[in-house]
Amino acid sequence: MAGVTAAGRRHRYVGPTELLTAVRPGAEGRVVGSAGDLSAWLAGQGTAEPAEPFTFVVGPEGLLRLAPRRSEHVACAGGADVLGAGEMGFGRAAGLWVVREVSNLSTGYCPHLDSWDAVARALDRAGIGRPAGFTHAVVFRRCVSCREINIVRESDFVCVFCGSDLPAAWNVAA
Repeated sequence: MAGVTAAGRRHRYVGPTELLTAVRPGAEGRVVGSAGDLSAWLAGQGTAEPAEPFTFVVGPEGLLRLAPRRSEHVACAGGADVLGAGEMGFGRAAGLWVVREVSNLSTGYCPHLDSWDAVARALDRAGIGRPAGFTHAVVFRRCVSCREINIVRESDFVCVFCGSDLPAAWNVAA
């Protein structure tokens, strides 16, 4: 069960069941525990790939995992709960890889905005430069009437599926 731990809020997978059942053991995203790990992984992605953001998760152990952009977050996580998930893009600064853009955009995990703390800790642990917060923050809410998950745009807390008001507080795991 997902909950809040000393490491941060654990997010369970809330996306389509068929994506979860398609996860194969050993096919998780690449653990990036250091700047060297990131350099090696990016070098293997081809020249076009680094121009786009990658799929990422922060596993329950606090480590960053990366996968190609079109990968499912649940596959990157090996089906496990995560402390953070989204998309992350890299660039070079002073000859080193740094995070240029990062979001919590994962419709499979719908992470709370406070997941930034776990993302920041994972990047700091790996010695990878980062911004002060999400460069694109996504607000998720579950409609209490129809139970559908919504992305809140422009602070409009209204369900796009049934028109009901959405709660002010994050409730996706509820």
